[in-house]
Amino acid sequence: MIALVLALLTFAIWLSLIFARGFFWQARVSDERLEPIVVDGAQEIRVTAIVPARDEADTIARCVSSLLRQDCAVPFDVVVVDDQSADGTGEIARAAAAAVGAGDRLTVLRGEDPPPGWTGKINAMRAGLAYVEARADARPDYILFTDADIEHAPDTLARLVGGAERGGLTLVSLMAKLACDSRAERWLVPAFVYFFQMLYPFAWVNNPRRRMAAAAGGCMLVRREALARAGGLDVIRDALIDDCALGAAMKKTGPIFLGLTQRVKSLRPYPHLADIRRMVVRSAFAELDYSLWRLGVATLGMALTFVAPAALAGHSDPTTGMLALAAYILMVLSYRPMLRFYGLGAWRGLFLPVVAAFYMAFTLESALAYLRGRGGAWKGRYQAAGSASP
Repeated sequence: MIALVLALLTFAIWLSLIFARGFFWQARVSDERLEPIVVDGAQEIRVTAIVPARDEADTIARCVSSLLRQDCAVPFDVVVVDDQSADGTGEIARAAAAAVGAGDRLTVLRGEDPPPGWTGKINAMRAGLAYVEARADARPDYILFTDADIEHAPDTLARLVGGAERGGLTLVSLMAKLACDSRAERWLVPAFVYFFQMLYPFAWVNNPRRRMAAAAGGCMLVRREALARAGGLDVIRDALIDDCALGAAMKKTGPIFLGLTQRVKSLRPYPHLADIRRMVVRSAFAELDYSLWRLGVATLGMALTFVAPAALAGHSDPTTGMLALAAYILMVLSYRPMLRFYGLGAWRGLFLPVVAAFYMAFTLESALAYLRGRGGAWKGRYQAAGSASP
Protein backbone atom coordinates (compact mmCIF):
# COMPACT_ATOMS: atom_id res chain seq x y z
CA MET A 1 0.00 0.00 0.00
CA ILE A 2 2.81 2.42 0.88
CA ALA A 3 4.55 1.61 -2.41
CA LEU A 4 1.34 2.34 -4.35
CA VAL A 5 0.92 5.70 -2.61
CA LEU A 6 4.52 6.61 -3.40
CA ALA A 7 4.07 5.61 -7.03
CA LEU A 8 0.90 7.70 -7.30
CA LEU A 9 2.67 10.63 -5.70
CA THR A 10 5.72 10.48 -7.94
CA PHE A 11 3.52 10.15 -11.04
CA ALA A 12 1.52 13.20 -9.96
CA ILE A 13 4.77 15.11 -9.37
CA TRP A 14 5.94 14.40 -12.90
CA LEU A 15 2.62 15.32 -14.47
CA SER A 16 2.87 18.63 -12.63
CA LEU A 17 6.49 19.20 -13.69
CA ILE A 18 5.75 18.41 -17.33
CA PHE A 19 2.57 20.43 -17.73
CA ALA A 20 2.50 23.01 -14.93
CA ARG A 21 6.07 24.20 -14.40
CA GLY A 22 6.52 26.65 -17.23
CA PHE A 23 7.60 23.88 -19.63
CA PHE A 24 11.12 24.41 -18.26
CA TRP A 25 12.27 21.06 -19.65
CA GLN A 26 11.87 22.16 -23.28
CA ALA A 27 14.96 24.39 -22.95
CA ARG A 28 13.61 26.80 -25.57
CA VAL A 29 14.13 30.16 -23.88
CA SER A 30 17.39 31.45 -25.33
CA ASP A 31 19.16 34.53 -26.62
CA GLU A 32 17.81 33.75 -30.09
CA ARG A 33 14.81 35.77 -28.92
CA LEU A 34 17.00 38.85 -28.52
CA GLU A 35 17.43 40.90 -31.68
CA PRO A 36 20.80 42.65 -32.02
CA ILE A 37 20.69 46.39 -31.59
CA VAL A 38 21.04 48.65 -34.61
CA VAL A 39 22.45 52.02 -33.56
CA ASP A 40 21.50 55.11 -35.57
CA GLY A 41 23.25 58.43 -35.56
CA ALA A 42 20.91 59.96 -33.00
CA GLN A 43 21.30 57.12 -30.51
CA GLU A 44 23.99 57.16 -27.85
CA ILE A 45 24.22 54.11 -25.60
CA ARG A 46 27.28 53.48 -23.46
CA VAL A 47 28.16 50.15 -21.84
CA THR A 48 30.87 49.17 -19.35
CA ALA A 49 31.77 45.60 -18.46
CA ILE A 50 32.87 44.92 -14.86
CA VAL A 51 34.86 41.73 -14.36
CA PRO A 52 35.65 40.61 -10.78
CA ALA A 53 38.74 38.41 -10.96
CA ARG A 54 40.62 36.51 -8.25
CA ASP A 55 43.50 34.30 -9.39
CA GLU A 56 42.11 33.84 -12.90
CA ALA A 57 45.39 33.68 -14.84
CA ASP A 58 44.18 30.68 -16.85
CA THR A 59 41.10 32.39 -18.31
CA ILE A 60 41.32 36.17 -17.96
CA ALA A 61 43.07 36.71 -21.31
CA ARG A 62 40.36 34.96 -23.31
CA CYS A 63 37.67 36.72 -21.30
CA VAL A 64 39.10 40.21 -21.82
CA SER A 65 39.91 39.59 -25.49
CA SER A 66 36.38 38.39 -26.21
CA LEU A 67 34.91 41.46 -24.53
CA LEU A 68 37.14 43.93 -26.35
CA ARG A 69 36.32 42.29 -29.70
CA GLN A 70 32.57 42.81 -29.37
CA ASP A 71 30.92 43.77 -32.65
CA CYS A 72 28.54 46.37 -31.30
CA ALA A 73 28.46 50.01 -32.42
CA VAL A 74 28.21 51.50 -28.94
CA PRO A 75 30.93 53.01 -26.71
CA PHE A 76 32.15 50.06 -24.66
CA ASP A 77 34.97 49.63 -22.16
CA VAL A 78 36.05 46.99 -19.66
CA VAL A 79 36.94 47.28 -15.98
CA VAL A 80 38.72 44.31 -14.41
CA VAL A 81 38.80 44.31 -10.62
CA ASP A 82 41.85 42.28 -9.65
CA ASP A 83 40.71 40.90 -6.30
CA GLN A 84 44.14 40.51 -4.67
CA SER A 85 45.28 37.87 -7.14
CA ALA A 86 48.62 36.20 -6.59
CA ASP A 87 49.03 34.82 -10.12
CA GLY A 88 49.42 37.95 -12.24
CA THR A 89 45.79 38.17 -13.30
CA GLY A 90 45.90 41.96 -13.72
CA GLU A 91 49.06 41.94 -15.82
CA ILE A 92 47.71 39.19 -18.06
CA ALA A 93 44.52 41.20 -18.59
CA ARG A 94 46.53 44.26 -19.67
CA ALA A 95 48.63 42.19 -22.04
CA ALA A 96 45.50 40.66 -23.59
CA ALA A 97 43.98 44.11 -24.18
CA ALA A 98 47.20 45.37 -25.76
CA ALA A 99 47.36 42.30 -28.00
CA VAL A 100 43.99 43.17 -29.58
CA GLY A 101 44.88 46.87 -29.85
CA ALA A 102 42.40 47.96 -27.19
CA GLY A 103 44.56 48.80 -24.20
CA ASP A 104 42.89 52.18 -23.93
CA ARG A 105 39.51 50.53 -23.30
CA LEU A 106 40.66 48.43 -20.34
CA THR A 107 41.05 49.57 -16.74
CA VAL A 108 42.49 47.25 -14.10
CA LEU A 109 41.69 48.06 -10.48
CA ARG A 110 43.24 46.46 -7.41
CA GLY A 111 40.58 45.12 -5.08
CA GLU A 112 40.60 45.25 -1.30
CA ASP A 113 39.51 42.86 1.43
CA PRO A 114 35.73 42.70 1.69
CA PRO A 115 34.33 44.50 4.73
CA PRO A 116 32.22 42.53 7.22
CA GLY A 117 28.95 41.41 5.69
CA TRP A 118 30.19 41.43 2.08
CA THR A 119 31.19 38.47 -0.07
CA GLY A 120 34.42 38.83 -2.01
CA LYS A 121 32.84 38.82 -5.46
CA ILE A 122 30.17 41.40 -4.64
CA ASN A 123 32.77 43.62 -3.00
CA ALA A 124 34.87 43.47 -6.17
CA MET A 125 31.80 44.29 -8.27
CA ARG A 126 31.11 47.23 -5.95
CA ALA A 127 34.65 48.54 -6.46
CA GLY A 128 34.17 48.44 -10.22
CA LEU A 129 30.79 50.11 -9.98
CA ALA A 130 32.14 52.87 -7.73
CA TYR A 131 34.87 53.58 -10.28
CA VAL A 132 32.28 53.78 -13.06
CA GLU A 133 29.97 56.04 -11.08
CA ALA A 134 32.87 58.43 -10.40
CA ARG A 135 33.29 59.06 -14.14
CA ALA A 136 30.81 61.92 -14.30
CA ASP A 137 31.43 62.54 -17.99
CA ALA A 138 31.24 58.92 -19.11
CA ARG A 139 28.75 57.04 -16.97
CA PRO A 140 27.33 54.10 -18.90
CA ASP A 141 23.68 53.36 -19.54
CA TYR A 142 24.32 49.67 -18.92
CA ILE A 143 26.69 47.62 -16.81
CA LEU A 144 27.71 44.15 -17.99
CA PHE A 145 28.67 42.06 -14.99
CA THR A 146 30.56 39.04 -16.25
CA ASP A 147 32.91 36.52 -14.70
CA ALA A 148 36.60 36.20 -15.50
CA ASP A 149 36.13 32.63 -16.75
CA ILE A 150 33.58 33.57 -19.41
CA GLU A 151 34.19 33.93 -23.15
CA HIS A 152 31.72 35.92 -25.26
CA ALA A 153 30.95 35.52 -28.95
CA PRO A 154 31.41 38.77 -30.94
CA ASP A 155 27.68 39.47 -31.21
CA THR A 156 26.84 38.86 -27.55
CA LEU A 157 26.78 42.52 -26.48
CA ALA A 158 24.67 43.56 -29.47
CA ARG A 159 22.02 40.99 -28.52
CA LEU A 160 22.09 41.89 -24.84
CA VAL A 161 21.68 45.62 -25.49
CA GLY A 162 19.16 45.04 -28.26
CA GLY A 163 17.01 42.89 -26.02
CA ALA A 164 17.19 45.40 -23.18
CA GLU A 165 16.33 48.36 -25.40
CA ARG A 166 13.46 46.75 -27.29
CA GLY A 167 11.93 45.08 -24.25
CA GLY A 168 12.50 47.88 -21.76
CA LEU A 169 14.31 45.33 -19.62
CA THR A 170 16.21 46.21 -16.47
CA LEU A 171 18.31 43.05 -16.62
CA VAL A 172 19.26 40.65 -19.42
CA SER A 173 21.09 37.54 -18.26
CA LEU A 174 22.35 34.53 -20.19
CA MET A 175 23.13 31.15 -18.67
CA ALA A 176 26.67 30.52 -19.87
CA LYS A 177 27.15 27.17 -21.55
CA LEU A 178 29.28 25.19 -19.12
CA ALA A 179 32.24 23.07 -20.14
CA CYS A 180 31.12 19.55 -20.98
CA ASP A 181 34.21 17.67 -22.10
CA SER A 182 35.33 15.37 -19.28
CA ARG A 183 33.44 12.27 -18.22
CA ALA A 184 32.31 13.97 -15.00
CA GLU A 185 31.08 17.00 -16.93
CA ARG A 186 29.13 14.94 -19.44
CA TRP A 187 27.31 13.14 -16.63
CA LEU A 188 26.70 16.02 -14.21
CA VAL A 189 26.80 19.38 -16.00
CA PRO A 190 23.60 19.06 -18.10
CA ALA A 191 21.76 18.03 -14.94
CA PHE A 192 23.02 21.14 -13.15
CA VAL A 193 21.40 23.39 -15.77
CA TYR A 194 18.30 21.17 -15.92
CA PHE A 195 17.80 21.43 -12.15
CA PHE A 196 18.36 25.19 -12.29
CA GLN A 197 15.61 25.53 -14.91
CA MET A 198 13.34 23.33 -12.83
CA LEU A 199 13.88 25.55 -9.83
CA TYR A 200 13.60 28.79 -11.83
CA PRO A 201 11.55 28.17 -15.00
CA PHE A 202 12.85 30.79 -17.42
CA ALA A 203 9.38 31.49 -18.81
CA TRP A 204 8.21 32.42 -15.32
CA VAL A 205 11.31 34.50 -14.61
CA ASN A 206 10.67 36.46 -17.81
CA ASN A 207 6.97 36.97 -17.09
CA PRO A 208 6.45 40.42 -15.49
CA ARG A 209 3.24 39.17 -13.85
CA ARG A 210 5.09 36.50 -11.85
CA ARG A 211 7.22 37.21 -8.81
CA MET A 212 9.81 34.56 -9.63
CA ALA A 213 13.19 36.05 -10.49
CA ALA A 214 16.66 34.71 -11.21
CA ALA A 215 19.79 35.43 -13.19
CA ALA A 216 23.02 33.71 -14.20
CA GLY A 217 26.12 35.39 -12.82
CA GLY A 218 28.38 34.73 -15.79
CA CYS A 219 26.55 37.25 -17.96
CA MET A 220 24.27 39.95 -16.52
CA LEU A 221 23.57 43.21 -18.35
CA VAL A 222 21.85 45.65 -16.00
CA ARG A 223 20.42 49.09 -16.62
CA ARG A 224 22.53 51.33 -14.39
CA GLU A 225 19.73 53.66 -13.28
CA ALA A 226 17.49 50.69 -12.48
CA LEU A 227 20.26 49.16 -10.38
CA ALA A 228 20.47 52.40 -8.41
CA ARG A 229 16.68 52.35 -7.88
CA ALA A 230 16.94 48.77 -6.62
CA GLY A 231 19.37 49.89 -3.93
CA GLY A 232 22.61 49.09 -5.71
CA LEU A 233 24.84 46.17 -4.85
CA ASP A 234 24.37 46.85 -1.14
CA VAL A 235 21.09 44.94 -1.21
CA ILE A 236 22.89 41.72 -2.20
CA ARG A 237 26.18 42.33 -0.37
CA ASP A 238 26.08 39.05 1.60
CA ALA A 239 24.39 36.87 -1.01
CA LEU A 240 26.32 33.73 -1.86
CA ILE A 241 24.01 33.10 -4.82
CA ASP A 242 24.48 36.68 -5.93
CA ASP A 243 23.06 36.30 -9.43
CA CYS A 244 19.60 35.18 -8.35
CA ALA A 245 19.61 37.80 -5.58
CA LEU A 246 20.41 40.48 -8.15
CA GLY A 247 17.70 39.14 -10.44
CA ALA A 248 15.14 39.44 -7.64
CA ALA A 249 16.24 43.00 -6.86
CA MET A 250 16.14 44.08 -10.50
CA LYS A 251 12.73 42.56 -11.19
CA LYS A 252 11.28 44.90 -8.58
CA THR A 253 12.26 47.78 -10.87
CA GLY A 254 11.03 46.32 -14.16
CA PRO A 255 10.94 43.26 -16.44
CA ILE A 256 13.97 41.00 -16.76
CA PHE A 257 15.13 38.25 -19.13
CA LEU A 258 17.00 35.01 -18.49
CA GLY A 259 17.83 32.55 -21.23
CA LEU A 260 20.13 29.82 -22.45
CA THR A 261 22.87 30.58 -24.95
CA GLN A 262 25.48 29.05 -27.19
CA ARG A 263 27.30 32.40 -27.44
CA VAL A 264 28.50 32.77 -23.86
CA LYS A 265 30.72 29.93 -22.70
CA SER A 266 32.37 29.07 -19.43
CA LEU A 267 36.11 28.42 -19.65
CA ARG A 268 36.31 26.80 -16.23
CA PRO A 269 36.84 23.05 -16.55
CA TYR A 270 35.53 20.46 -14.11
CA PRO A 271 37.66 17.47 -15.06
CA HIS A 272 36.80 15.34 -12.04
CA LEU A 273 33.76 14.53 -9.96
CA ALA A 274 35.40 16.27 -7.00
CA ASP A 275 35.57 19.55 -8.95
CA ILE A 276 31.82 19.54 -9.59
CA ARG A 277 31.19 18.48 -6.02
CA ARG A 278 33.08 21.52 -4.72
CA MET A 279 31.12 23.82 -7.04
CA VAL A 280 27.79 22.53 -5.73
CA VAL A 281 28.84 22.23 -2.08
CA ARG A 282 29.89 25.88 -2.09
CA SER A 283 26.35 27.23 -2.48
CA ALA A 284 23.72 24.47 -2.34
CA PHE A 285 22.78 25.06 1.29
CA ALA A 286 22.57 28.81 0.64
CA GLU A 287 19.86 28.05 -1.94
CA LEU A 288 17.88 26.57 0.96
CA ASP A 289 18.43 29.73 3.02
CA TYR A 290 20.60 27.76 5.46
CA SER A 291 17.48 26.00 6.78
CA LEU A 292 17.70 22.41 8.01
CA TRP A 293 13.94 22.10 7.64
CA ARG A 294 14.17 23.10 3.98
CA LEU A 295 17.07 20.71 3.56
CA GLY A 296 14.89 17.85 4.77
CA VAL A 297 12.02 18.83 2.48
CA ALA A 298 14.34 19.23 -0.50
CA THR A 299 16.00 15.87 0.11
CA LEU A 300 12.64 14.14 0.41
CA GLY A 301 11.38 15.92 -2.69
CA MET A 302 14.43 14.90 -4.74
CA ALA A 303 14.06 11.30 -3.59
CA LEU A 304 10.38 11.18 -4.51
CA THR A 305 10.90 12.93 -7.83
CA PHE A 306 13.98 11.20 -9.17
CA VAL A 307 14.83 8.09 -7.15
CA ALA A 308 11.39 6.65 -6.42
CA PRO A 309 10.31 6.21 -10.07
CA ALA A 310 13.34 4.06 -10.87
CA ALA A 311 13.18 2.18 -7.58
CA LEU A 312 9.48 1.30 -7.93
CA ALA A 313 9.32 0.70 -11.70
CA GLY A 314 9.90 -3.03 -11.24
CA HIS A 315 7.54 -3.46 -8.29
CA SER A 316 5.66 -6.74 -8.06
CA ASP A 317 2.31 -4.97 -7.87
CA PRO A 318 1.37 -4.16 -11.52
CA THR A 319 -0.39 -0.90 -10.73
CA THR A 320 2.48 0.37 -8.61
CA GLY A 321 5.04 -0.69 -11.22
CA MET A 322 3.16 0.90 -14.12
CA LEU A 323 2.66 4.21 -12.35
CA ALA A 324 6.32 4.36 -11.39
CA LEU A 325 7.40 3.36 -14.90
CA ALA A 326 5.21 6.10 -16.39
CA ALA A 327 6.82 8.65 -14.07
CA TYR A 328 10.26 7.33 -15.00
CA ILE A 329 9.51 7.66 -18.71
CA LEU A 330 8.31 11.23 -18.24
CA MET A 331 11.52 11.99 -16.36
CA VAL A 332 13.75 10.55 -19.07
CA LEU A 333 11.88 12.36 -21.85
CA SER A 334 11.98 15.67 -19.99
CA TYR A 335 15.78 15.47 -19.77
CA ARG A 336 16.23 14.86 -23.49
CA PRO A 337 16.17 18.53 -24.66
CA MET A 338 18.93 19.49 -22.22
CA LEU A 339 21.06 16.56 -23.30
CA ARG A 340 20.53 17.62 -26.90
CA PHE A 341 21.55 21.19 -26.00
CA TYR A 342 24.88 19.80 -24.78
CA GLY A 343 25.24 17.44 -27.74
CA LEU A 344 24.84 14.27 -25.69
CA GLY A 345 22.88 11.09 -26.32
CA ALA A 346 19.35 10.77 -24.96
CA TRP A 347 20.26 7.41 -23.38
CA ARG A 348 21.98 9.27 -20.56
CA GLY A 349 18.55 10.26 -19.29
CA LEU A 350 18.06 6.70 -18.11
CA PHE A 351 20.64 7.41 -15.41
CA LEU A 352 19.17 10.70 -14.21
CA PRO A 353 18.11 9.13 -10.87
CA VAL A 354 21.76 8.28 -10.17
CA VAL A 355 22.88 11.79 -11.13
CA ALA A 356 20.19 13.27 -8.90
CA ALA A 357 21.41 11.11 -6.02
CA PHE A 358 24.88 12.65 -6.40
CA TYR A 359 23.39 16.15 -6.22
CA MET A 360 21.43 15.16 -3.13
CA ALA A 361 24.66 14.03 -1.49
CA PHE A 362 26.40 17.27 -2.50
CA THR A 363 23.59 19.30 -0.95
CA LEU A 364 23.83 17.38 2.31
CA GLU A 365 27.59 17.95 2.31
CA SER A 366 26.99 21.66 1.72
CA ALA A 367 24.87 21.82 4.86
CA LEU A 368 27.52 19.96 6.82
CA ALA A 369 30.24 22.35 5.62
CA TYR A 370 28.13 25.30 6.75
CA LEU A 371 27.54 23.79 10.18
CA ARG A 372 31.30 23.28 10.50
CA GLY A 373 31.95 26.94 9.64
CA ARG A 374 33.29 26.15 6.16
CA GLY A 375 30.36 27.26 4.02
CA GLY A 376 30.81 29.10 0.74
CA ALA A 377 34.45 28.13 0.30
CA TRP A 378 36.02 29.96 -2.64
CA LYS A 379 39.72 30.63 -3.17
CA GLY A 380 40.68 30.96 0.45
CA ARG A 381 37.47 32.60 1.71
CA TYR A 382 34.54 31.07 3.59
CA GLN A 383 31.69 33.35 2.64
CA ALA A 384 28.44 31.69 3.71
CA ALA A 385 26.57 33.65 6.36
CA GLY A 386 27.69 32.49 9.77
CA SER A 387 30.77 30.66 8.50
CA ALA A 388 34.12 31.17 10.11
CA SER A 389 36.76 33.26 8.42
CA PRO A 390 39.98 31.52 7.39
